Amino acid sequence: MLNKYKNAALTEEQQEVLSDEVEAKAGASEEFLKSLLSPRGFSSARAVAAVPFIAFLAFLAIIYIANRHLAEDTVREIDTTTREVKYLSWEYKSLKADLMLKSTQSEVAQKVDTVGLKALIAPPKRIILNAVDKTEE
Repeated sequence: MLNKYKNAALTEEQQEVLSDEVEAKAGASEEFLKSLLSPRGFSSARAVAAVPFIAFLAFLAIIYIANRHLAEDTVREIDTTTREVKYLSWEYKSLKADLMLKSTQSEVAQKVDTVGLKALIAPPKRIILNAVDKTEE
């Protein structure tokens, strides 16, 4: 149960306490803004005290900008790599198809015919040698 006030009805006292807290916070924020915007509220001491916070915000802004540039560079690199992979895939497929065509029996027979090799008509013959016993030598 994250919000116990939604499930149970508030009593009058609880409602008054909550409204007093809200009014106090609203009044404190109004007083802060009035003191900040008044000529006496903005002093050199406050400006010096705010320098570390302003420097921190500037640092966060620089980190944010650098992260954005890095993300854009990464996206461009991914896009370039994707296009290169597609191109290489197409090239691989076309070379594979050419190789499949050139490695068929009829294509190989035409290529080696110029060298003088012919396809066998009769099945190959096996040559059997008699094993010589080396212990007799």
